[in-house]
Amino acid sequence: MQATTSNQASKESQQIRALSQEELEMAMKIIKFALEEDLSVEGDITSRSTIPAGKQAKAVLIAKQMPAVIAGLAIAELVFKTVDPAIKFTALIKDGAAIEHTPVNIATISGPAISVLTAERTALNLIQRMSGIATHTAVYADKARAVGVAVLDTRKTVPGLRVLDKFAVRLGGGTNHRFGLYDQVLIKDNHIACAGGITQAVENARKLYSDKKIEVETTNLQEVEEALTAKADIIMLDNMTPQQVSQCVDVIQKRAFVEVSGGITLETFEKYLLPGVDAISIGALTHSVKAVDISLEVEIEQ
Repeated sequence: MQATTSNQASKESQQIRALSQEELEMAMKIIKFALEEDLSVEGDITSRSTIPAGKQAKAVLIAKQMPAVIAGLAIAELVFKTVDPAIKFTALIKDGAAIEHTPVNIATISGPAISVLTAERTALNLIQRMSGIATHTAVYADKARAVGVAVLDTRKTVPGLRVLDKFAVRLGGGTNHRFGLYDQVLIKDNHIACAGGITQAVENARKLYSDKKIEVETTNLQEVEEALTAKADIIMLDNMTPQQVSQCVDVIQKRAFVEVSGGITLETFEKYLLPGVDAISIGALTHSVKAVDISLEVEIEQ
């Protein structure tokens, strides 16, 4: 395996340039670890032992499922070029594009046959998962867009894959919530219990992180009123009925950003698209995703 630096990779295509530098660096760590997991020390012993050195191949990535939003072409390209910079990867559609018929060729790959087959499974594993996330997100985002409500992801991601999961959410039309524990204060029930109440928790957080947004999880109207008094920036209405959400929104009166969360499904989602709701967070966007059917077919060059 020949390593590609993030600076080199960032110049490869428009797809890759959609990633921020920080995201690109994290994506490269994921890709290199995934390839090390697959190749270990010996490498791809099947391809090396069966395919003559120097044999060239052309391949095509084919999406076989609809409806689907394709996400992760940039990541697939990075996988192939990390295995071998001599591989040429050409995306035939844009990351985040919806496909309306199948089968659809979404990218072509050409280069040393051994390298193409070595990269195949890692590239497919990542683009299939990312496309599944984007596809599921798009269903929610399309419903919410008309009323101006943002669809947020959560931290319920596969450990180690968060940057890819959250990139896929964006490609599906969703919005990223905080990336980790370090970039926003989110005071939940256990924090409140340990701090001695919402007011004390918010005051403690403000003392240390006056420059950070502070969000408070609430489960009833009394907690909402306390969070408002404490001047929380964001109030999460957690596991409430649509009727309870409406009551809380009437009390908040735009004095804080309103996020609705907790067990919301496609069947109940539209009931929560209420006036005064700014965003709805959906853990299922990433925690129980179904991969999209994408395959790679190779044609050996003579």
